[in-house]
Amino acid sequence: MRTSTRRAAALGLTATAVCGPLAGPALAAPASLYAPSALVLTVGHGERAATTAPERAVTLVCAPKPSGTHPDAARACQELRAAGGDLTALAARRDVVCTKDYRPVVVTAQGVWQGERVAQERTFANTCLKNAAAHSVLAF
Repeated sequence: MRTSTRRAAALGLTATAVCGPLAGPALAAPASLYAPSALVLTVGHGERAATTAPERAVTLVCAPKPSGTHPDAARACQELRAAGGDLTALAARRDVVCTKDYRPVVVTAQGVWQGERVAQERTFANTCLKNAAAHSVLAF
């Protein structure tokens, strides 16, 4: 065998021996990495969150898996994912009839959604309209 061929073969074997283990699972991203989604949801009677005391608050964690103090975290996370994490994009139910009385209710969502910081506020004319806005997200 020629000297240059032997050197090339030796270099190839050395590279395989040193870098081979790195080509396997060590280079793959760990399964535990995810973009976090965790929110604190509050509700209170008033027109703006800045002037309203929260009457109820729950935590909602959607990633890595649904959890928190929200009564139906799995369903709420599913609805929020469909709305892109936006409270204002939650679709209202069509099967609910509400009165037109004005007793404003403000809902806030603060935390992280898919790795991005969020601070949202949405005001409804009354509790019935709030409850119609989403099947589970705002039902706490």
